[in-house]
Amino acid sequence: MAETKKYAIEVSVKTRYLPEESDPESGRYFFAYHVTLTNVGTVAAQLISRHWIITDGEGHVEEVRGLGVVGHQPYLEPGESFDYVSGCPLPTPVGTMRGSYQMTAEDGTMFEAEIPEFVLSMPRTLH
Repeated sequence: MAETKKYAIEVSVKTRYLPEESDPESGRYFFAYHVTLTNVGTVAAQLISRHWIITDGEGHVEEVRGLGVVGHQPYLEPGESFDYVSGCPLPTPVGTMRGSYQMTAEDGTMFEAEIPEFVLSMPRTLH
């Protein structure tokens, strides 16, 4: 049986291209991403800040840091989840995002929850 970690946040992401917010003619592609954070550890923890690494289809990298997510710093008891939706504009029809959330456990321990890399991609249309 796998050992349960004291400090562990599982992060899952679903993405969607938003054609109504995009303007490919002027190099603007807009994507929504829906994140679910689940405390799979044994200690309650609060999300303090985020760090994103965004790479467009031409390899340009932008880093974004900030407090909380969409105006929240959720506090998660073991087993609890928090969902949010945010967006990312890109100058190319494809790119990737990855990063981490900085967390503080109820016992004062600080740790990072990794955000696995995910792809932002405009759906291909068949002619």
